[in-house]
Amino acid sequence: MSRARCHALFLAAVSPRGATTRVAVRRGLSAWPVLQEPDMEYQDAVRTLNTLQTNANYLEMVKRKRGDPQTQLEAMKLYLARSGLQVEDLDQLNIIHITGTKGKGSTCAFTERILRSYGLKTGFFSSPHLVQVRERIRINGQPISSELFTKHFWRLYHRLEETKDDSSCVSMPGYFRFLTLMAFHVFLQEKVDLAVLEVGIGGAYDCTNIIRKPVVCGITSLGIDHTGLLGDTMEKIAWQKGGIFKSGVPAFTVLQPDEPLAVLRDRAQQISCPLYLCPPLQALEEGGPPLTLGLEGEHQRSNAALALQVARCWLQQKGYQDAGELKASRPSLPGQLPLAPVFQPTPRMQQGLRHTEWPGRTQLLRRGPLTWYLDGAHTTSSMQACVRWFRQALHRCERPDSGSEVRVLLFNSTGDRDSAALLKLLQPCQFDYAIFCPNLAEMASTDNADQQNFTVTLDQVLLRCLAHQQHWSRLHEEQKEKEHSNPQGKVSVERIDFFGPSLVVRWLRIHLPMQRTWVRSLVGETKIPHALGQLSPLATTRQVHTPQQEEGCTPRKTQRSPKEERRTPAVLKDSLNQWSMSR
Repeated sequence: MSRARCHALFLAAVSPRGATTRVAVRRGLSAWPVLQEPDMEYQDAVRTLNTLQTNANYLEMVKRKRGDPQTQLEAMKLYLARSGLQVEDLDQLNIIHITGTKGKGSTCAFTERILRSYGLKTGFFSSPHLVQVRERIRINGQPISSELFTKHFWRLYHRLEETKDDSSCVSMPGYFRFLTLMAFHVFLQEKVDLAVLEVGIGGAYDCTNIIRKPVVCGITSLGIDHTGLLGDTMEKIAWQKGGIFKSGVPAFTVLQPDEPLAVLRDRAQQISCPLYLCPPLQALEEGGPPLTLGLEGEHQRSNAALALQVARCWLQQKGYQDAGELKASRPSLPGQLPLAPVFQPTPRMQQGLRHTEWPGRTQLLRRGPLTWYLDGAHTTSSMQACVRWFRQALHRCERPDSGSEVRVLLFNSTGDRDSAALLKLLQPCQFDYAIFCPNLAEMASTDNADQQNFTVTLDQVLLRCLAHQQHWSRLHEEQKEKEHSNPQGKVSVERIDFFGPSLVVRWLRIHLPMQRTWVRSLVGETKIPHALGQLSPLATTRQVHTPQQEEGCTPRKTQRSPKEERRTPAVLKDSLNQWSMSR
């Protein structure tokens, strides 16, 4: 009997965060003793952190009544003061600040790994997390330990609690703000040589932008995302991203469309920020061996080119000599941004690129018969890049000697993204199964604080799954009409809905391997930050034989009557729980 093999892709998104007010406080939190209290283990710390998440209903109200965003930065500075630090203290961190729409996490990962290859002690703050919240704060590429997270969490939490004044509305910072403050304290306490900061959303008013003098800044590829916060045009979004520029601080960007690139240039000129355009990675490879990247996908070459320029600039600013030999310079065209230098990447830079790891981004995981392709694409252009990577990877993969091949899509998207447009881009992959599930590893997350999410309600999540299924059904019907006259057309796609990723894995492991099938699965635009560990094997496959389903092992396929289409999320939840209990 042939075994099934699966490939899956995960895509991640991020949520906005909260607000608040002022108070003055003395400095020097890092010298304070840790308050020892019973049973304050990691899970207790994360549960307490989760109380700072913005309630879903309150979040909707804030979106409707958004105030002056500049006050958000001022509030963050006051939180920093209450925590025992001043903005000047952050200068010690030798910060690299990275923003962009696509690839900023990957660019940060490349940059951090390059500089670590020089023997430097690195800090890295990113978002969101995949499995545990401590992944957001890394030392030398590794998430801080549960013990270190717990220690720093309670130290900061107690300090902010002590300076809270309910009568004057001096409150606790929101979830993301708290973690940003905590990252600053961890990096200072651990005495890192540098800190790589990934912007959360936008740039100008992001709470990471309280830093006053980073060593270097970078802007990755721009696109349309978070339109409710950043604006609905590329020019508006570019203005927000350019908000991280600082006077006299070098900044680099990759090739952008003309209009947003002009906005970035104007923003830089207004504050005397030297901004450079990165040459393509190919220019740095000329005269030397091709560069090997630890992250797959052609689009990662742009991220790697930016990371090399940012890392080299940091090394030069800090007086390092081994920063890459310059090649022949290329003149900039009149009216355009000056080109960043073309140089020969050093062996340590090459090593850093080669050894870069960034889970959940163009990541391939093989688990026995299942192979998963994981990625975080959540814009149309990043989804196009994801599809190219997935199809190229399938073309390169080993073909089964016998049996059939099945392709499975696991999809979820969040926020204000156009999921119908994203799903349409996935059609060329020709999936046999499409699974639409919430971004919850399990329906009940009370035992794992890392999985708690109060920013959305379960009804909202399940209604979104229903909308995804309806979009996919319409696309499938349109495709069937086009192929109606083609006897060689693709077989019907089955749709399976409304169960969590852990149940998806269980179904794939139990059902598909029983067939004479090879399973290759793509997991598309999912914000499933806690599921990666459980979803280590997902697959997409092209089914040739009709599956012989085992009773009780396979969730019901989506062949709904109009009455069934109108079921409420609560009913969907009950159906899901019944299936889960049957397992």
